[in-house]
Amino acid sequence: MSDIGPPSAIRKVELAASLRDEVEAMLSSAIVSGELAPGTLVSVPALAAQFRVSATPVREAMLDLQKRGFVEPVRNKGFRVTEVGERDIREIVTLRCWLEVPAMRDIARRFPRDRIEEFRAMAEATVRAVDRGELGAYIAADVDFHLNLLGVLGNKRLIDEVASLRQQTRMVGLAEMVGTSELRRSATEHHHILDLLMDGDEAGIQALMISHIAHVIEWWNHIPDARLPRPIDTEVAGKVAELANAGSVDDAR
Repeated sequence: MSDIGPPSAIRKVELAASLRDEVEAMLSSAIVSGELAPGTLVSVPALAAQFRVSATPVREAMLDLQKRGFVEPVRNKGFRVTEVGERDIREIVTLRCWLEVPAMRDIARRFPRDRIEEFRAMAEATVRAVDRGELGAYIAADVDFHLNLLGVLGNKRLIDEVASLRQQTRMVGLAEMVGTSELRRSATEHHHILDLLMDGDEAGIQALMISHIAHVIEWWNHIPDARLPRPIDTEVAGKVAELANAGSVDDAR
């Protein structure tokens, strides 16, 4: 692991169309990556000072994050980053697999080969972000890659549902993974996903996607706190594989 910490997701906010959206995006990134760990207490004035903006957009951003379940209000003190439980991790990972794995099998049947360079550029963006130690950029590039791939199916509701689940996901332990081979492996897997799609390998893409989505459980296991429960990734993967084998998106139509 690198001795030099990653750049903080919380920094001066430049002029933007919506300061609230900009602040929320940065705070969300910090929470998702684990930079702002569960249980951390933050105050609106302190955050406003760090962002170098007024308290209003920060307060609005915190209220939006509260609606998403990322923080909870603490009377006269500010907001506390909510705890992430084993059940939360299991449910989100399983739901994502139920949606994304069969969808990716369908994409393998109809992958637009003329767009491969476009998707390669998105995949490489995740690798570059990891190499630079930029967690916020990595998370954004990762979401961009996967949602654009799902866009091949032309199902907006599918994209919205997956995007919502990804917004709820806490990549627990991700901050501790900066500089490790495991995190870079997750990023480079995007290129392997594209290889399988180009080959039309449905079985291969199913297996890789289950493993790829379940990385969040691996990161959970890297949290340096022995008191935290350890999910059994093989149990989740087994259940997902069983259901994924039952049919694809095309089969359900």
